[in-house]
Amino acid sequence: MTKKVFLYARVSTTEQQSGLESQVRTLKEYCRLNNITDFELFADEGVSGTKSSRPALDRMMEAVRRGEASHLVVYSFSRFARSVTHMLQGLEELKKTGTNFVSLTERVDTESPIGKAVFVIISAIAQLERDLIVERVKNGLKNAREKGKLLGRAKKRDSVLIRKLLDAGLSFRKISVIAKTSHGSVNAEAQAYKKDKAKKKEQELLTLQSNVESLDQLSIQNSTVISDLNPEPNPIAYPKVA
Repeated sequence: MTKKVFLYARVSTTEQQSGLESQVRTLKEYCRLNNITDFELFADEGVSGTKSSRPALDRMMEAVRRGEASHLVVYSFSRFARSVTHMLQGLEELKKTGTNFVSLTERVDTESPIGKAVFVIISAIAQLERDLIVERVKNGLKNAREKGKLLGRAKKRDSVLIRKLLDAGLSFRKISVIAKTSHGSVNAEAQAYKKDKAKKKEQELLTLQSNVESLDQLSIQNSTVISDLNPEPNPIAYPKVA
């Protein structure tokens, strides 16, 4: 199968018709200067760059995944991707299928050494962006916990009733009917109940161990006091018989 050179252009609003025409003209001029005759144009008009899903872009990337493209040529990074992360995802897909990427404005070609270096830099920036997002989320959750805020969805099941029914030995199905909740909620409560009981048992054992150690220490102290109050008598010294 002969692979084609894919061209992609995009403008955010339908009023930017001249902008779309300018992009298309520049892309076709690139093909003319490089003697490329077998190309296919994909254009999104009136589609915001903040959207990861765009009709023409989606059709083009599907064709890329099928291995129909040798090169993907765009007017600029901003026309192709909505963020650094989105750009990296697209470049990684192109890399998997052996499709070279060319951005005319930035003068980047992944076939060239500079283009490969740019790809590495973009990958590093995207990884940094992901790490920063993870760090911000963790810090936000920690701050919320310290303020006593409840995280996650509010629990709607009747935990007290479900646990009593579990102690009574009823099946999950019967409990879900009586408690008017789903089978999954009963199972989740059963797992939580199991963990709570194990934690409670562990705490009881620790308390018992602590009490035993305290009693042993008290016993040692009492023995010391009794010994002090009742000192051993000094041995009687008998005179030596000549």
